Amino acid sequence: MKKIVRSSLIVFLIIIFFGDVCQSQSSHIRVNQCGYLSADQKIGTAFSEKKLKGRFMVISENGDEVFKGSIEKATPLFWGKFYHYYLDFSDLNEEGNYYLKLADGTKSTAFTIGPEAFKGYTEDILEFMRQQRCGYNPFFDIVCHQHDGRIFYGHKPDSTYIDTSGGWHDAGDQLKYLITGSFATAFMILSYELEPDKFADTHDDLGRAFPNGIPDILDEAKWGLDWIHNLHPEPDVLIHQIADDRDHRGWKRPDDDKSDYGWGGNSYRAAYVANGKPQGLNKYMSESTGLANIAGRSSAAMALGYKAWLEIDSAYAFKCLKSAVELYRMGKENEGYQQGNSYGAPYRYNEDTWTDDMEWAAAELYDVIREKHYLDDAIHYARLTGTKGWMDMDSAAHYQKYPFINIGHYALHRVADEAVQKEVAEYYRSGIEKNIIRAGKTPFKVGVPFIWCSNNLVTALASQIILYEEMTGDLSYHGFLLAQRDWLFGNNPWGTSMFMNIPRDGEYPQDVHTSTWAMTGIEVPGGLIDGPVYYSIYKNLSGLELLQKDEFAEFQNEIVVYHDDIGDYSTNEPTMDGTAGAALIMAYFGIPVEKK
Repeated sequence: MKKIVRSSLIVFLIIIFFGDVCQSQSSHIRVNQCGYLSADQKIGTAFSEKKLKGRFMVISENGDEVFKGSIEKATPLFWGKFYHYYLDFSDLNEEGNYYLKLADGTKSTAFTIGPEAFKGYTEDILEFMRQQRCGYNPFFDIVCHQHDGRIFYGHKPDSTYIDTSGGWHDAGDQLKYLITGSFATAFMILSYELEPDKFADTHDDLGRAFPNGIPDILDEAKWGLDWIHNLHPEPDVLIHQIADDRDHRGWKRPDDDKSDYGWGGNSYRAAYVANGKPQGLNKYMSESTGLANIAGRSSAAMALGYKAWLEIDSAYAFKCLKSAVELYRMGKENEGYQQGNSYGAPYRYNEDTWTDDMEWAAAELYDVIREKHYLDDAIHYARLTGTKGWMDMDSAAHYQKYPFINIGHYALHRVADEAVQKEVAEYYRSGIEKNIIRAGKTPFKVGVPFIWCSNNLVTALASQIILYEEMTGDLSYHGFLLAQRDWLFGNNPWGTSMFMNIPRDGEYPQDVHTSTWAMTGIEVPGGLIDGPVYYSIYKNLSGLELLQKDEFAEFQNEIVVYHDDIGDYSTNEPTMDGTAGAALIMAYFGIPVEKK
């Protein structure tokens, strides 16, 4: 275990990991390392190269056996090289700290049962988001990329300067995409709408550790809104990407970016204006057909921003509403999708959907303006969208079906009549059911295809179930929701959380594929890594080299792999939009913040 234990459970953990020197390692147990709410379904997973039978025990932190249950065969029983079994201790509801134990002495990591199992994690993901900020970055306490950017494909001559500062660096690199930034902005505001008492105020709008009377998630969302305003300098102009893969020049501080876009290192960067046509300044061209995806998603973000800021700053709220209307009109006039741009390699964001974004925007605009044509549009786009998306697919191109959750159906449900509500709820239910079928292929009950950024799909699936429950009151998929959550926090083959530094005293991604870690050695909590990929994808990736011995080598298989290694950009790179996409599940399982 390479992490340094820092929590109050240190003694308990020492007992678990070192108490039995002769403990057998032929078997392994996986649990949600963060823990479980008292009323949760609680299922751990045991696996071994030999068949297991008998019973398992739950042991309290004072060493008492508090529960005994049967070892149940998983479905499928055999996956990779191991036999898998379920350890169901759902009937144990008493608050406390525990671990699971098999008859052969195998023990799980420690976990908590109680209302505070997920306390503080909304703050952690926002800490990662602040570290990703472009412009003033509070983590480094510097101002970076002050020359963004010089436009191409725009309404003015190529290389004309327009201020496109702000936003977030997309992942371990320092590109900025409206494709992902618009979703992150809108989803954080929506998460606050749904769980307003779960977000603290500990930082100001610049990300400094000073409360300012505004929940931190709204401060972070406003950072995104301000950037979208910069990208929309005129009513019919929308810039969609800053920089390209010329960025990929090794590890670097954001204020010392030596990438050269034609004006020397640490200078101006290319800014691509959305025109709804294929773009690319080198031999690789996108396959864009319109710009309704980014215009619609940005419009939805602005409409949500109007609602969130109306009582905080009415002038800013109406600025957002004006932009929401303009951006929606741009989408209507340019239906289709704008993809990301590449330069030196063919890799890009391949989004090829847009009706879901226009549905989302139309529903949000109807919610605030109440003009019927927006409602009619939302219903029209909802029916064009239906169940289309990655949930219908066992594989997809990178970010092909983005965003990974169609919020438009939920937004429309909030403003539509009963017949339409049933229609869009059925779209959600259908997607959940398809993932349940897929989940039957793994003993961990995770329901997503293991394509690049599989963790983003897991958070999207979990969020869709949460929204479905909100829409219908139907809790029949709640156990499936918990399985997705538990996968993210350690009930997986590698026994690792998928979030940086969560939980602090557990196994989590440390050697992440980011410049921040490479250059400072500082761990930044909260970032959601890309996650496991099919071995068939991993083995065909170019330029990927593990830089240390694989600590999880015993648990890899020819189905799916994950490496906590800075050299693995496919599974261990945290993403900005993936982290923002976890805001709802973190809040949903969290506890209300104490008001000061």
